[in-house]
Amino acid sequence: MMTASLLTRPCLSFAPAIQRQLNGMGSAVVASSTRLFADTATTTTTTETSPPPPVKKKVRTRRILSGVQPTGSLHLGNYLGAIKQWVEFQNTGKFAAAENLDGEEFDDDNTEKDDDVEVVNENFFCVVDLHAITVPQDPADLEESTLASAALYIAAGIDPTKSKVFVQSHVSAHAELAWLLNCATPMNWLERMIQFKDKAKKAGTESVGVGLFTYPVLMAADILLYQADRVPVGEDQRQHLELARDIVRRFNGEYCKGGPYKKRCKKAGIPSYPAFTEPEAMIVKAGGARVMSLADGTNKMSKSDPADGSRINVLDPPKVIRDKIKRCKTDSLPGIEWDNPDRPEATNLLQIYAAVQPERSREDIMEEVKDMKWGDFKPVLADAIVAHLEPIQKRYAEVRADEEYLRGVLKEGADAADEIAQRTLKTAKVAMGFSIPK
Repeated sequence: MMTASLLTRPCLSFAPAIQRQLNGMGSAVVASSTRLFADTATTTTTTETSPPPPVKKKVRTRRILSGVQPTGSLHLGNYLGAIKQWVEFQNTGKFAAAENLDGEEFDDDNTEKDDDVEVVNENFFCVVDLHAITVPQDPADLEESTLASAALYIAAGIDPTKSKVFVQSHVSAHAELAWLLNCATPMNWLERMIQFKDKAKKAGTESVGVGLFTYPVLMAADILLYQADRVPVGEDQRQHLELARDIVRRFNGEYCKGGPYKKRCKKAGIPSYPAFTEPEAMIVKAGGARVMSLADGTNKMSKSDPADGSRINVLDPPKVIRDKIKRCKTDSLPGIEWDNPDRPEATNLLQIYAAVQPERSREDIMEEVKDMKWGDFKPVLADAIVAHLEPIQKRYAEVRADEEYLRGVLKEGADAADEIAQRTLKTAKVAMGFSIPK
């Protein structure tokens, strides 16, 4: 998963505040006559006051960019760890618990609590098909997987009237900026990336494409195009986010300083601030834990695992879900308990059970399952997963059947994303000295 939260430079514009009405009264204030004594009375006077001028609020635009690869079928881990979090942010403006790179609880932006600042959220959720081809893909499957992923975003609760949904390759600036950043990034930075080492070791270095090696630079381009100030990512993307920060410092330091840069910006008619904002990491916790494999509670649930029984796919039929849960790995110890490091499968299944029942507390769940055996708990867990996914599957079928609607949503989303991305790309090209077409 690649995720980026984006907060534009402060105080971009102003918007009038809504004038409050006081108890339904108009602007005229009337002092009525009052008889103070039996033989003395005041006269009635009417005083009209002008309404106060509207208060102007500073407007800050915060953007969220996030995406999931369309390879294979999206599974429960993709949904609970990413898409469900997007929906929460779309509807509430807040993510679940997050921490910074030092492991400290992330302190949300104080400007959100400032009465003089209006925060406007812009949400962009993309299907990252360019990332998908870092490993070989069947051309016959890629397009359908891409459209199916977009349909699942909508089915899971992404509302096209509140958020933009698009396909990464439909915005050409992603690939173009990735090339510019590739040329500005030292090779030894990429050689340190753990994910490349792990995947190359599994696939064999001779058969791995260059795209897998430079994949973190494409991720950096995805983030930087939208001027990321804060970037919510999963724990497995921490190192890639640190690389993006290094790239920003190197690029801005090399290309965005001094009089010549200001002259190039003036000639191009753009502001002369640095091309990119250095992003700050938010390590987002998916409901408190990652969703792990059904075959091994110490490994993350993954689309690349050749064993389909290791994961619950969001579109799996109820019978398939029940069969997978019935066969999933458990231990032989008595009882079911949470957070025992020697029982990772128990913790994983309880985390899944809690995640598909967000209205229930941990204590409530433990009270229910404390006396259960695995044979008792597995059918209950399967029923909870089926009940949670059923409305998503129904909505998915409706969205995917209306291809005109789906492609229209993707076109609208790509147009909105492209408008922002092209501005950043132009600034980067001006900084590097490219000739900009009139």
